[in-house]
Amino acid sequence: MNYDKYNCFAASRQGRVLTLTMDRPDDLNIVNKDLHDELGSIFYDVQLDEEADVVVLTGAGRMFSAGGDLAMMKRIADGSDEPMLLLVDAKRIIYSLLDLEKPIIAAVNGHAMGLGANIALMCDTIFMSSEAKIADTHVKAGVVAGDGGCVIWPQLIGYAKAKEFLMTGDPLGAEEAERIGLINHVSAPGETLADAQAFAQRLANGATAAIRWTKVSANIGLKQLAHSIMDTSLAYEWLTFQAHDHKEAVNAFLEKREPNFTDT
Repeated sequence: MNYDKYNCFAASRQGRVLTLTMDRPDDLNIVNKDLHDELGSIFYDVQLDEEADVVVLTGAGRMFSAGGDLAMMKRIADGSDEPMLLLVDAKRIIYSLLDLEKPIIAAVNGHAMGLGANIALMCDTIFMSSEAKIADTHVKAGVVAGDGGCVIWPQLIGYAKAKEFLMTGDPLGAEEAERIGLINHVSAPGETLADAQAFAQRLANGATAAIRWTKVSANIGLKQLAHSIMDTSLAYEWLTFQAHDHKEAVNAFLEKREPNFTDT
């Protein structure tokens, strides 16, 4: 499998371990339309990659991913209907992560926000830098946590904690995220990718068929939940994209002030 067609990813191999790096460091690996499109297809290609048994996913530069694209949000606030297709495609991102039979290890080298957080949490094992923070920040942008947060957060940390963080958008540090079971391991700064790759190599050296199908079996419940929840959560996200609070959140961010939410 050749990944040269992907403009937003860099791919490298260490034996049977494939490392995929979201490669937009100057833009904090924000999920613009190009990266969004590629996230929706790359894991289906990985499934067909006969040279890879385990995958590591990370981000270039100082962040794993800052989440959604503010420029796109501004266009939405100004009346563009382009997010509808992106919301439909958002299902492909989440479903492709859950459908991928090969273990995928997240190396959260820096902050993971919004969609970036949910991409990391949909991975099978998560290593996170001690200096990183993670949050589903959709509500801070005045929109519903539609692209996977309502699926994965309750399964990892329980409904009470999950609803607290999904309804506030508050960030968690790595140690707290590990303590409550949101992630697996905290790494020293600069060592997150190496730690994730070492763990991936351990899996690649194991009984790969048994490991692969154990993942498949464990993900059945998550896939059922994703298929039952995401149409609803994405539909509500679309509605809130059209609301005043979303426009207010975008304008407040651009004007460097606190938003004044008024929708009821």
